Amino acid sequence: MTQTVPSPTEENLNLSVLAKEAGIALVIQFAGIAVTYLVQVFLARWMGKTDYGIYEYVISWSILLAIPGGFGLPRTVLRFVSEYRVKEEWGLLWGVVRSSWLITVLASILVSLLAAGVILLLNYYHHFTYATPLLIGIGLVPLRSLVNLQLETARAAKDVTLAYAPSRIIWPVLLLCGGFVVFEKSHYLTGISALEIAEIAFLVTIFLQLGLLLPKLKKEFEASQPVYAIREWLGVGFILLLQFSFFMIISQTDKIMVGSILGPEQAGMYAAAVKTAKWVSFVLTIINMVAAPSFTTLYAKGDLEGLQKVVSTVAMWIFWPSVAISLFLMVFSQPVLGIFGSDFMAASWQLKILVLGNLVSAWCGSVGYLMVMTGHQKKSVKVFGCAAVLNIVLNAIAIPLFGAVGAAIATALTLALWNIWLSFLVMKHVGVSPLVFRGLFQWGSSKSKIET
Repeated sequence: MTQTVPSPTEENLNLSVLAKEAGIALVIQFAGIAVTYLVQVFLARWMGKTDYGIYEYVISWSILLAIPGGFGLPRTVLRFVSEYRVKEEWGLLWGVVRSSWLITVLASILVSLLAAGVILLLNYYHHFTYATPLLIGIGLVPLRSLVNLQLETARAAKDVTLAYAPSRIIWPVLLLCGGFVVFEKSHYLTGISALEIAEIAFLVTIFLQLGLLLPKLKKEFEASQPVYAIREWLGVGFILLLQFSFFMIISQTDKIMVGSILGPEQAGMYAAAVKTAKWVSFVLTIINMVAAPSFTTLYAKGDLEGLQKVVSTVAMWIFWPSVAISLFLMVFSQPVLGIFGSDFMAASWQLKILVLGNLVSAWCGSVGYLMVMTGHQKKSVKVFGCAAVLNIVLNAIAIPLFGAVGAAIATALTLALWNIWLSFLVMKHVGVSPLVFRGLFQWGSSKSKIET
C-alpha cells in the first residue's frame, strides 16, 4: 500500500478535531465515571459489604457472559463502519448495522438460557449462596450485549454523546434513583433487589438509546440498500470475540475468584479497590473513545506518518494525567476507600497494587485498539489468550496464599505483561510506536509499506 503524505494543515486539522472530540468525551466520561463511582459508594453503604459482594459477583458474571452474547460484533461494527465510511460503501455499512443487532439478540438469549440451565443443574446437586442472585442476574446478559453493540454503533456513527451518555450516565442515575426508593421504603437494600433495579434501568436505557440512534442511521443511509457480508463479519467477529473474551477474563477473573474462594465480604472490599483503581485508566478510556476510528482511517489511507503523529500525541495525553491520578490514589488510598465505609479501608494495599498495574497500561497507550482497528486482531489473540490463562493460574495460586492482596498482585502482573507484549506487536506489525518514551525503543516507522 502506497503511503500518502498529508499536508501540515491536514495533520493539524485532524489533531484539532480529535482534541475537540476528546474534550466532549472527557466531559461525558468524567461525568459517567463520577456518577458510577458515586452509585457504587451508595450501594455499598446501603447493602453492606456482604450483599454488595453478592451484587458485584453477579455483575462480574453478567459482564463476562455478555461477551459471547455479543459474538464480537460490537467491535466488528466499530471497525467496519469506520472502514466503510472511508471507502463510501454505504450498502455494506447499513447491512452490518442491521444484521449485527439481530444476531446479538439471538446469541445473547441463547447464552442466557444455557447459563440458566447450568446454574439450575449445579444448584440441584449442590446448593450454593449465589444461585438465586445468578438466576436473576442472567437477565442482564442480553441487556448488556445490546448496550455494548449500540454503544459501538453510535460511536462508529461519530456521535460520542449518544454512544456513551446512556450507559455511562443515564443507567447509573436510574440505578441510583431506584436503589434510593427501595432503601427509603425498607431501610435496607439487598443484592437481589439491586440486580432487579439494574435490569429495569438497563431496559429503559436500551430503548431510549435505540429510539435516538435509529432515526439518525436511517436519515444518513436511507438512500442505500443494505448489502450483507455475514461470513466476513462473523469471521472477524469471532476473532474479536476471542480477544475481548480473554480481555474480560483478565478484568473480571480476580473479582469472581475472590468471591468464590474468600466469600462475598472479601469480594465486596476487593471490588471497591478495583473500581477505585480504574480511575487511573480514566484518560486512556477517554482517548480510545475518540481516537480508535482515526486509527482505521489513517491506516487505510497508508498514512503511517500521520498515524504515528496521532498515536504519539494521544500517548502524551494519556500518560501524564494517569501518573497524577496514580500518585493521588497511592498517597490517599485509605481515605478514598473510606468513602465506601470504614470496613473498606482494609483494601488499601489491594488498591495500591492495582494502581501500579493500571499505570503500566497507561504507559503503553492504545495498543489493543491499534491492533484491532488496523486489521491485525488475529496477531493479538495469542497475547490475550496467554494473559487470560496466566491470570487464572496466578489468582488460583495467590488468593489462597495471600488473600485478596494476592488477587491484586496476579491481576497487576497480568495487566503489565499483556500491555508490554502488545506494544511490541504494534511496533512490529503496524509500524508505529504506541509508547510515551518511544525514543528508548527501535520501531518500524521507517518502513515504506505497511506489513500485512
